[in-house]
Amino acid sequence: MNDTLTAVPGVRVGHHTDLTGVTGVTVVVLPEPNVTAVDVRGHAPGTRETALLAPGMKVENVQAICLAGGSAYGLAAADGVVTALERDGRGHPTPGGPVPIVPAAILFDLPVGEPGVRPGPAEGTSAYDAATEDPVVEGSVGAGTGATVAVWRGLEHIRKGGVGSALRGVGDATVGVVVVTNPAGDVWTVDGRPLTGGDPVPGPPQWDPPVAANTTLAVIATDAALTRSELQVLMVRAHDAYAACIRPVHTRYDGDVVFASSCGTVAADIDALAEAVFDAVADAIERSVRLATGLGGVATIGERTP
Repeated sequence: MNDTLTAVPGVRVGHHTDLTGVTGVTVVVLPEPNVTAVDVRGHAPGTRETALLAPGMKVENVQAICLAGGSAYGLAAADGVVTALERDGRGHPTPGGPVPIVPAAILFDLPVGEPGVRPGPAEGTSAYDAATEDPVVEGSVGAGTGATVAVWRGLEHIRKGGVGSALRGVGDATVGVVVVTNPAGDVWTVDGRPLTGGDPVPGPPQWDPPVAANTTLAVIATDAALTRSELQVLMVRAHDAYAACIRPVHTRYDGDVVFASSCGTVAADIDALAEAVFDAVADAIERSVRLATGLGGVATIGERTP
């Protein structure tokens, strides 16, 4: 049974995982046609092609979404996805041939592994070529390989984050999410149980040493027929799930981003779909830390030492 993002018809997900550098890339390959949008709430984002996803822009259809570690260096991974899509003849039609549209977002994982090892074009191509409709592999893989959580309380509190995915049905429609959890804040279950030992009311952050950036990234895909304005409703609820499960969230040190894509023709109630997104994102965040493995000297939520 597939209860992950790839159960949405036509959606494929692939990872490139570098266990030596403790970083990686996750690529979500989308069926066409689609309508894709983005909502950026963190104050330290690293993104590519997100301006194109605003309401009113000419191009609504994208071929893939690239999520990567490596901080700003990791945006180069999208170049490899573009090259692979060109090889496969996919892209926005132009008089000069198809031009692949690949929005991307990165997270900060440089201190976890080898700081000089960052995903680039080759790693982006590797993740794209690995994309499959099989259930999404979760945990410390792909863009979540070097992900960490609870950084805000100091080094001794840091635990591993990772990749999580979840699926929900809403009438005849299906909506799935993949989340890469790498926040500065602590992680909680949606019903208020602490997963990383945080306090219900966050106190003053420690930031010892100061952290350059963190970030939680998500991709939503549904076979429901939605406009960009309707996708915004889903993304708001995804960010609500961030806020329910990550404390503090959307800080000056986080580049929190949510992408959403409508890639089907199924009629669905937008409000019911939005609530399903909230539930799926919360589930995926919890799964991402529960399924993580200790890497780069960082322990998981269930252990004191890696």
